[in-house]
Order: sequence, then structure tokens, then C-alpha cells
Amino acid sequence: MSRDVRNDLSFSFLPKNGSNPVDWKISDELVDYETALAEMDARVEGIISGEANEMVWLLEHPPLYTAGKRADDSDLVAPDRFPVYRTGRGGQHTYHGPGQRVAYVMLDLKRRHQDVRAFVAALEAWLINTLWHYHIRGERREDRVGVWVQRPERGKDIEDKVAAIGIRLRRWVTFHGISFNVEPDLEHFSGIVPCGVQDHGVTSLVDLGIPVTMAENDSVLRAEFEKIFGQTSAA
Repeated sequence: MSRDVRNDLSFSFLPKNGSNPVDWKISDELVDYETALAEMDARVEGIISGEANEMVWLLEHPPLYTAGKRADDSDLVAPDRFPVYRTGRGGQHTYHGPGQRVAYVMLDLKRRHQDVRAFVAALEAWLINTLWHYHIRGERREDRVGVWVQRPERGKDIEDKVAAIGIRLRRWVTFHGISFNVEPDLEHFSGIVPCGVQDHGVTSLVDLGIPVTMAENDSVLRAEFEKIFGQTSAA
């Protein structure tokens, strides 16, 4: 059963009074996955200690697969195709690569709202609002994390995932985050069963007929993020 959260104010994660703006960082070059993990880990420790601001880091990775804590080895269909990284985030197998916007979201929920499920719903709302900017109806599913788009032109009950979510917390500071398909090579997803879901496919903005650039979509992501999570500042 889907639930539209575009205008649900309960998904506000605005910071408490006195919190600094969230650092908004964009990397223009492809970022190695292990390098990203190390930098993310260091920032999370800085947030915990109070020495660093919260941050959202937007980037693209070279082609790779990641396996979350619930990943089933049988869902890795082509283990030798791209590098495979075991990671501590939630979820199962996913793909990252050029044309996909990854956003690592490092927020201190103690400064906001200490509710993990509500935080995931807020991330979904952020993505749904971004899609709605293009007049695309994104939907959440109670039994599947992520954001989905119905594809009636391809058949009854056909739907594709356009964005995935996988998070981890350390002392109430979040890390990992979301991956949003702008214009990745969708064939690369065939090497895994994405998020363990066999009955549905994957799509992207370009596949849905929205010829948007990464930079243009970044602007939309930032505007919609600020409505839910508060002010950002270029890092």
C-alpha cells in the first residue's frame, strides 16, 4: 500500500535552534568508494565530537556493487563484473556508477529527531518531492525501502525503482544515504538483484523522459532537502 508523503509535515527534520547550516559538498570527479568511506567516517567522528558540521556529500562513483548487512550472496549475479564492497549500511545489494547521484547524508539526529524509521521516511519524502518537481509521481512502499515509479505503459502493476536508500547510524549520527538515478547505464544493474527485489526493475530520470543534467538535478535536490532538513551552506 503506497502513501503519498509529499505534503506530510510530520517528515520535517529541521534542526533545533542554534544549529549550524548543513555543509553541502559536491564532488565533480568520480570518487573511489574506499576513499569516500574513509572521508565519511572521519566526518561522522567530527560531528559526534562537535568539531564538524553536519554534511551532505554529493558524488558519483566508478561502476561498483555494494552489499549491505542483509545482502544475500545469491543476489550477486555477476560477481566478477565490477568491484564488490561489503559495507555496514542497511539493505542488500545495490549498484553505483557514473550518471547516478549518490548523496551521503551525515546528520546528527540528537539535534533533530531520534527516530530512525521517521528519518528514512524523511529521506523518501525528499526524493519524492524532487521527482514531483518534474511532475513524476514517486511512491514509497511499506514492504520495500526506496522510491518507486509506476510504469503503466509497460503493463499492469509494473513499477521501477528510481532511488535507493541505505543508512547506518553511529551514536545517532547518520551516514551512507541515498542513490538517485539521473542517467546511469541501467544495464549495469543486471549484475545484481537490486535490493533483493526480483519482481520489479530500475529506471532513471532520463529513462522516464526527463533530459536533466546532474547539475540541474543537484539544484532541485538541494532546494527540496532544505524544506525538510533545514538550511545548507556550500562546503
